[in-house]
Amino acid sequence: MKSGSAVRLFAVTAALLSTSMIHMIFAGDALSELKGPYLGQTPPGTTAKTFAPGIVSTQAWGDAGSFTPDMNRFYVSRWRSHEGNWETEIVAYERVGEGWHKVALPKGTRRAFHAPDGKTLHYGAKYKIRTADGWSEMKSLGPAFEKIQIMGLAASANGTLVLDERGTSKGDGILRYSRLVDGKYEDPKPFGKEINTGKWNAHPYIAPDESYIMWDGERESGFGSNDLYISFRRKDGSWSEAINLGDKVNTEAEEGGPHITPDGKYLIFNRMVPRADGGDERQSDLFWIDAGFLEALRPKE
Repeated sequence: MKSGSAVRLFAVTAALLSTSMIHMIFAGDALSELKGPYLGQTPPGTTAKTFAPGIVSTQAWGDAGSFTPDMNRFYVSRWRSHEGNWETEIVAYERVGEGWHKVALPKGTRRAFHAPDGKTLHYGAKYKIRTADGWSEMKSLGPAFEKIQIMGLAASANGTLVLDERGTSKGDGILRYSRLVDGKYEDPKPFGKEINTGKWNAHPYIAPDESYIMWDGERESGFGSNDLYISFRRKDGSWSEAINLGDKVNTEAEEGGPHITPDGKYLIFNRMVPRADGGDERQSDLFWIDAGFLEALRPKE
């Protein structure tokens, strides 16, 4: 993945949206043929396949998306270059009974990263917490976070944060972490060289139990452009050397934005694919695969 492309595309993608902070209206689009979880899609096996083609992954737009923690809503961020103009839009699908409805979202909706329990919403260096009356006022993670141009952020069940930063044109973004101690977030600290190696590291995901982190990065040893990587937590608390997820997900194209569905079953990620209209630029589609293969990558201790 070229660094500039990573910043421009994935900075608007992998985040979840705050549904409780906005007024949502059914768009009159009852997707009656979509029944059951995962937007009614047949789950993938050990081969990655496009997620919800024609619904989430579309020909006209670059697409990315995530489920809310309860898995009853799926949010899609879209972008495209149209007649020389850069356009974005956000759509959502909500589960009603066994079916799904497309939901209209007002322009300017702010994106948020949900904590696994759905009780904290992260907006870059700021956050809100759920209260008895709704959501709190916006709070700051602290001055150290405010100095970082955060693109992607994820939280564990214990509140540990992993975050990236918008790097320079040289693609020197690194990953950091911050623990929640006595109700306060520590200043973010860079991961070691086992993770922050190569030209580009961004869009981290941390397992709810903190047993591993995943991210996308650009390294000479990769399959080409950006690849997906994983590092496992050792018994002593240190992190293993980065492991390429391999040819089950990585290709000569650029992959990015890895995360696991809230039920822990599937890996969802983005891949840059040829545009349907034959244009020179590529666009992002969403892919998914059974996440069972990840455990086989864990180094034996």
